[in-house]
Amino acid sequence: MTYWVLKGRELANCNCEYGCNCQFGGLPDKGGCQAVFAMDIDEGHHGDTDLSGLKIAAVFHWPGPIHEGHGEAVAFVDERATEAQRNALLTIMTGGDTDPFATVFAVFASTVEKMHEPLFVPIEFTVDVEERTGRLHIAGHVDMEGTPIKNAVSGAPVRAQIWLPDGFEYEVADVGSGTSKSTAPMQIEHSDSYAQFAHLHLDSHGVVRAA
Repeated sequence: MTYWVLKGRELANCNCEYGCNCQFGGLPDKGGCQAVFAMDIDEGHHGDTDLSGLKIAAVFHWPGPIHEGHGEAVAFVDERATEAQRNALLTIMTGGDTDPFATVFAVFASTVEKMHEPLFVPIEFTVDVEERTGRLHIAGHVDMEGTPIKNAVSGAPVRAQIWLPDGFEYEVADVGSGTSKSTAPMQIEHSDSYAQFAHLHLDSHGVVRAA
């Protein structure tokens, strides 16, 4: 198993209400799940292949709870990546070179039965975890925007966090509101739903815990 590590910032948006039951081992409140994910890799490598500065994204759909499988997904990889970097990122994103079920990539990959061909495209993605803002644009494919949740009375931004000391994606995530639309090769759309902003630190063995 080739050792890998990724450190970066994530924005993900699914169709659940704010909070997302799936984060706590529950069932999706809409019956099924659809989601968009993006990550800006600040530092990373797969073996001797440097992955720093690249961006990745994905679209997912499951007809029921994620653990029941039958999922559909497509991966997007930064067009700037070399062939070695593309192969490394796709290996990581599909659960390769990873302890069983140790990362969100490995868990999700185990539930997907229809994986579209990966797309190597320009990925426009910015995210500020602390401010709970972010935007993903992949021309002709997908758009996602994340914003803070607003207090229904005062309109002031609300800050809430999820702490998962045994999680397989993050230890702490800030909760916000998201809107996503994917048109090709998958069609999904939702708005004013759960979004998470997180600093990710993952490796072949799972979440790298804070010292």
